Amino acid sequence: MTKGAKQQVVNSISSVPGLITFGEPKAQTKNFAPKFGFAWAPNYSEGMLGRIFGASGESSIRGGFSMGYDYLFDNLWILSNPPQFQQTNDTACSSSAVPSACPTGFLAAGGLSGAPIPITSAATARAVTGSFIPDQKVPYSLTWTMSYQRQFKKDWSFEARYVGTRGVHLITQNRISNQARVAPEFGRPGLPTFITGAPTQAQIDALPGSTLTLAQIQARSGTVPAFATAGFGPNVVSFQPNGNSTYHGGSVQVTKRFSNGFQMTSAYTWSHLIDDTTAEVFSTVLSPRRVQDFQNLRAERADSALDHRHRFVTSWIYELPWFKDRTGFAKTMLDGFNIAGTYTYETGERITIRSGTDANQNGDSAGDRAILNPTGQEGVGSAVRALVRTCPSFNPDGSCTTSAASRTIGYAAINTNAKYIQAGAGAVSGMGRNTFLLPPINNFDISLFKNFRFGEGSKYVQLRADFFNAFNHPQYVPGSVNTVDPVSTTGLTTLNQVAPLTSDFLNPSKVLSSNPRVIQMALRFNF
Repeated sequence: MTKGAKQQVVNSISSVPGLITFGEPKAQTKNFAPKFGFAWAPNYSEGMLGRIFGASGESSIRGGFSMGYDYLFDNLWILSNPPQFQQTNDTACSSSAVPSACPTGFLAAGGLSGAPIPITSAATARAVTGSFIPDQKVPYSLTWTMSYQRQFKKDWSFEARYVGTRGVHLITQNRISNQARVAPEFGRPGLPTFITGAPTQAQIDALPGSTLTLAQIQARSGTVPAFATAGFGPNVVSFQPNGNSTYHGGSVQVTKRFSNGFQMTSAYTWSHLIDDTTAEVFSTVLSPRRVQDFQNLRAERADSALDHRHRFVTSWIYELPWFKDRTGFAKTMLDGFNIAGTYTYETGERITIRSGTDANQNGDSAGDRAILNPTGQEGVGSAVRALVRTCPSFNPDGSCTTSAASRTIGYAAINTNAKYIQAGAGAVSGMGRNTFLLPPINNFDISLFKNFRFGEGSKYVQLRADFFNAFNHPQYVPGSVNTVDPVSTTGLTTLNQVAPLTSDFLNPSKVLSSNPRVIQMALRFNF
């Protein structure tokens, strides 16, 4: 464990046997990471097997398994400092501008001490504790693969491959002492949201006094009972090693080696990535970094934000055959032209439609999802209006004597034709994670270049032009269409992209780059 994690021991006074122990986290010391693989070259010259595998050297079957460990970066533990390292240490001269008020030799003796200020009361320590570092469990992956490769027609080859990967002990950002005040699966019901058929004001006022209200929901404890009994607050943050992921992918690839002036590779991949967490810190906007309910990680299991179901890429280079047999000036000027290109199609990124409100009343709106209207218009969102009982009595100045929360019994969609409805405070949302698909990548990159050869050997000067997104397709996708660069979050907010509140909702053209065509000229010398 790193030095930052070991500092937790100074908060041992907050430990509660059987619940939580603030000691020096134990490091893993016996991580075993086996790897093995095999390759087999069948040799069949006749019959059906001969047509499939061919003679020796024409095909191969490969497979393997590996286990590998990730790293736990110290920033997680820097963000988890115990309360003893989050205090202000004052001295007698800290409030005086007169240097003589400081003790004699104060600076010469080292100034303020770097030692943490002790907290002598367990109750006080628990009340101000905001983090916990568990024993080390390093994230690891299990990967298994199998492939079949076959050479045919001298210059061509074919490969079919399957890859499976499982991620274990992935880090999630959790509030271990926090419980949602709205969690129907745990016996804490919430308020209804009416898409159509909302009750009239008369019907609302006629509801019995036992009808659930927002105030009653807000009166529920937001702290897990065992933590509340021990004196902890609801926001003890911990980076827990409890995330999981599963990936399955099948691909086929056809390759033609360079011959007769032509080379080509084409590959198609179908894959499916499922996980329950994508990021452990604020490195994503399109998918929340924290779970919706800290006590229900299972509800987060869904298609990953990184799940791109289909991907097809083909790239080629063709040496134009013009004037190859000429000599002199005509050959120099007109021979040596090449055209190369890459076409890429990839299914878009998945995002989570969120409300931008703390719907489940756990003090965190990062992961609270919207409400799905199955018959609504795709891509359209709607805010809601609160359904509030009429105030039963008034003060002399006309103000209501009871709070709005104590009279709020539900919500109604403003736009009943919208597919995505905002979840108000205390409302129940049944929408899953990463349910909306952004536009796909559909991109052509083309290069044209001319080689001017001279002298002996491979000396030449190359003049080239590269066209990225050559046909200037509008492509509103996160990141780049040519590389695996991540999306820049500086131009995105949850309100204008994934929350059904504004005209920018689910409108990638408002918040994502279209990756317009770029033309690049280059001159290359090869001696």
